[in-house]
Amino acid sequence: MNTYFLVAGILCILLGLVHSIFGEILIFNSKRNKGSIVPTKKNPGLRTRHLRIIWANWHLSSVFGWCLGAILIKIALSHSNLNQEFVVMIIQTIIFTMFIGSLLVLIGTKGKHPGWIVLFLIGILLVIGSQ
Repeated sequence: MNTYFLVAGILCILLGLVHSIFGEILIFNSKRNKGSIVPTKKNPGLRTRHLRIIWANWHLSSVFGWCLGAILIKIALSHSNLNQEFVVMIIQTIIFTMFIGSLLVLIGTKGKHPGWIVLFLIGILLVIGSQ
């Protein structure tokens, strides 16, 4: 078992969960009408259709995080039973994704959103686990 990949996978799932929950509480809760799942309250400069796609993309990034986490956990637990060349390609792709994602969040929020730290940590764990 690769403990680094396992921890990275669990962090991906936790990050996605926290992302969706906090997004709903801190951002989208005040932007929806009672009884509606999708936020639809118009804001100045933000049309309803734009708010809807922002909401969908917000949760889509969480779903992608869960999927990456599931892949990492599967690799961590079944590493010796998998095609090693394919595993290396998957891990390298996820490392690249985590570091670029971390950089985007760091730059986009001027370092004020803690998500960049978790994405960076996941990337580091994958680099260490790959050695």
